[in-house]
Amino acid sequence: MITLRSLKPGVSKIWLIALAGLMWSVVGFVLCRLAYHWLAVIRGRGAVPLELLGIVLALTAHQFCFSRIAQKNIARLSLLTEKTCIFAFQRWKSYLLVGLMITIGITLRNLPIPRPYLAVLYTTVGGALFLASLQYYGCLWRTIAQRGSCLPPGKITK
Repeated sequence: MITLRSLKPGVSKIWLIALAGLMWSVVGFVLCRLAYHWLAVIRGRGAVPLELLGIVLALTAHQFCFSRIAQKNIARLSLLTEKTCIFAFQRWKSYLLVGLMITIGITLRNLPIPRPYLAVLYTTVGGALFLASLQYYGCLWRTIAQRGSCLPPGKITK
């Protein structure tokens, strides 16, 4: 007899960490690609200040927000001991945040805001997501290649 528990798509924490990094990378890349295409329609030097602003804001958002979120998620995933549902690569509350961000993105694109100005926001969020995704790959490297702990030395595991 098939039970609901037997249908649960369970994977190890390594796969959850890889999936989280991949998702953050892909979403970050897609957002940056949209921003690039919106800025590409500006002729001359008009796009450069907007892109530089987006990059500076992405570095700031990464340093003070997204890197901390990634570290907390890596710490949470590192504490898992058995196969867990594949959708546990992020907390359930994060799915609500993702839904909210998608809704805001759709709303902003449908408002009469010029796309080059939206490109700054998309570069900020996309760049910060992509940079934070590198922490997941560092975790995978430390775990698989170096056979060590996923967390860097000195990081809190709770």
